[in-house]
Amino acid sequence: MDMLKQYLLRAKEIIGDRSQAEELYDNEVLPGLRNGSSILESITLANQKFPGEALEVDASNIQDVTSHYEFLLEYENIRQKALR
Repeated sequence: MDMLKQYLLRAKEIIGDRSQAEELYDNEVLPGLRNGSSILESITLANQKFPGEALEVDASNIQDVTSHYEFLLEYENIRQKALR
């Protein structure tokens, strides 16, 4: 198996199973991050659009949430390149 496929499989394991609603929410957060918005701005917009999936971010979890979305953003960028 080539390195890219190994990476994508491992990343998928790390991300875990997400419901369709969770994927839609995440897909609302990522464009904001791509456009230079902060994680809090991006989450606020996603929370408004998907209140049922809304994340509560505060000082106790901001680092974890930021790490999750940075990883997810990088994964999506690599995945998109692989599909080309």
